[in-house]
Amino acid sequence: MPVWQRPAYNWWTGLAFSLGSLLFILGATLSLIPNSLSAVQIGIIFFCGSIPFTTAGFLQNFQAANAADFSPEAPSFPERLHLLGWHRNNLGWLSTITQFLGTVAFNFNTFDAIYPATGWYQQDLTIWLPGMLGSVLFLVSGYLAFMETSHAYWSWKPHDLDWRIVFINLLGCIFFMTAGILAVVPKGPEPGWIVDLANIHLWFGALCFLLGALLMMRESRQVETLGAPAQ
Repeated sequence: MPVWQRPAYNWWTGLAFSLGSLLFILGATLSLIPNSLSAVQIGIIFFCGSIPFTTAGFLQNFQAANAADFSPEAPSFPERLHLLGWHRNNLGWLSTITQFLGTVAFNFNTFDAIYPATGWYQQDLTIWLPGMLGSVLFLVSGYLAFMETSHAYWSWKPHDLDWRIVFINLLGCIFFMTAGILAVVPKGPEPGWIVDLANIHLWFGALCFLLGALLMMRESRQVETLGAPAQ
């Protein structure tokens, strides 16, 4: 069995999402409370958090791009590996590729925020725009994953672990979206509470992603245990 079809692969992917989420929670928390760190240092924390997010996003997309064909004639190992793939009619792949592209957008967003440009329009172009693009892609990805798991546009299955994972991730995407909207830099002065509100939404979004990642790790352990041979 290829490594990306093993439960441990999902566990490590969940761990990467967890690390990225924790760093975003830390960055948002430090942005809200008085502390000795500079804006540059807090920006570095956010950028460091974007890296495991991108790593996990790539791992999930790689898994979807090389998903097994469960037909009787299909080989157990694909003849050719795809780094990104192209399965435009597959909701799972569409969800992972949009999520991966969203994480790349957040790489630019958080990196440019370490040493932000001086002009408001330059900040919107280099920081807000990539962040907004990443938020939109995350929201699209989250809803596609929800649809794939639900087999419908909407469902309510709180006792289903797969459903809980995609639902809480979708909530995280919504919080990231609202945080992105609030983070736009206006031409003139703006109330300080808007920046705080954006960080609060970012904090809740990262918390949702953390919970979803932990549930993903838990699910992979359950699958691994069920698939283990009896002693």
